[in-house]
Amino acid sequence: MNIYAVIMAGGVGSRFWPRSKKALPKQLLKIFGDITMIQATVERIDDLIDRNNIYIITNEIQAPEVKNQLKDIPEENIIVEPFGRNTAAAIGLASIIIKAKDPEAVTIVLPADHIIKEEEIFRNTLHNAARFAFEKKSLVTIGIHPTRPETGYGYIQIDDKKVQDNIYKVLTFAEKPNYATAVRFLESGDFLWNSGMFIWRVDTILDEIKTYMPDLYEGLIEIEKHLNQKNYHDALVKTYGQMKKISIDYGIMEKSTKVYLTKGFFTWSDVGSWEEVYQLSEKDSNGNAIVGKVYTDKVIDSYIYSPDKFTAVIGVDNLIIINYDDTLLVCRRDRAQDVKNIVEYLRMNKMDEYC
Repeated sequence: MNIYAVIMAGGVGSRFWPRSKKALPKQLLKIFGDITMIQATVERIDDLIDRNNIYIITNEIQAPEVKNQLKDIPEENIIVEPFGRNTAAAIGLASIIIKAKDPEAVTIVLPADHIIKEEEIFRNTLHNAARFAFEKKSLVTIGIHPTRPETGYGYIQIDDKKVQDNIYKVLTFAEKPNYATAVRFLESGDFLWNSGMFIWRVDTILDEIKTYMPDLYEGLIEIEKHLNQKNYHDALVKTYGQMKKISIDYGIMEKSTKVYLTKGFFTWSDVGSWEEVYQLSEKDSNGNAIVGKVYTDKVIDSYIYSPDKFTAVIGVDNLIIINYDDTLLVCRRDRAQDVKNIVEYLRMNKMDEYC
């Protein structure tokens, strides 16, 4: 069993504006510690997967910085999408490329921007899931026990009867719920957070794409004909541009009968907003997490980031304040998910210099 990794690194991280920009999004930033999130993702799997077997999917704007940050990943393993077509197309493209190298490869699909602690437990979880996926030709995802009624995550319901050690049959997928539904999910005990991590053989996922997304499959087969040919890029641009924007969750995982889940008994966060950064950061006696040159007076339970400019904050609570470059964000912590709307506004108003 040969294990490969596919790291998804093409997102724009709009909820992390103003630090996350189109050319330098969240996964290419140092959010925690001294290395970027994508570097941490690669280091996390070092003891499990050889770097020659690690593939990165990104886009043309971000590819130069990805290559710069991951110099020991072979350049041919940096897969550059000509257009963003969501995760189904991206995973399909990576699958045909890896299949050409190893037709029975097991691929572990990982987002580039997660925080994971207890890394040895994480690697053991991946290895056990890979073994199951290889032997049973199944699709495996990782579920995380919810610790709060989170509305920013999708959920997965499982049959509580184990198929084998820490492997469960998936019953249903649920989109990001409202607060009341999230409370019900938490109380039920059989719903887990959808981590967005997947494990499967390349031939298995391509068979499922053929069954449930035949148009995508036809496009992938057309691209496959041109792999390692001089006209590969032209063929990729022509065919990829015609593919629909559909997530792997919606296109395959919610429809397939081969989906299983393994529970992740490690600390996990997809760091989906500044609120998540606040939750994961060390705080002072007033509950504040502060980075940079900051003065506070009677400030409580807030996240303040101002590495280059002096920022003074007085008499407020539960705020996120990001004073970065030539932009400033001030919002309540409970509205952190809405930061993405700023990026939408900037694009609609042709203010691309700020996004």
